[in-house]
Amino acid sequence: MANYREIVTKAVISKGKKLFNTEYSVDVNNNVSTILGVWVINHKFNGEKIGNEIRIKGSYDVNIWYSYDNDTKTEVLKQSNEYLEMVHMRDRDSDDDEEIIVRSLKQPNCIKIDIVDEKINYTIEKELGIELVGDVKVKIMIDEEEEPWDEIVDDTDDISNINEDYLRNSR
Repeated sequence: MANYREIVTKAVISKGKKLFNTEYSVDVNNNVSTILGVWVINHKFNGEKIGNEIRIKGSYDVNIWYSYDNDTKTEVLKQSNEYLEMVHMRDRDSDDDEEIIVRSLKQPNCIKIDIVDEKINYTIEKELGIELVGDVKVKIMIDEEEEPWDEIVDDTDDISNINEDYLRNSR
């Protein structure tokens, strides 16, 4: 007859990822000619569980390098963006003591930028992964039959077969 035991351990009980696209618009004092580059840096975020939803608060800085005055001068526009994303986790029994792990699977990146009149419009894309870690019970079957013991054999050399004339014969 099988004997069972229960093990209580921490495990990932729910996991998912989501791609976010956010559009921004910023006024520029100069008459922009060309966008020379965009960098998204300093991405910081954390998650908090509220019922079956995860609230992710975060921020990042965007640096837009552009030219103006018919490509004769350049400037870097710096903008800090904060975001609040709500992610609904699959329906299941919720537990308040679950740990939330949020990971950036794809760092924020500018996927589109346009110059419209005196404004720069840009779109930032990021992908976040969320894991909920909680207590789970695992039931295992215990095999109470003892396995046989292996015999340990000493690997000592048999000194009865020593050739005492070895050094004399090797000359």
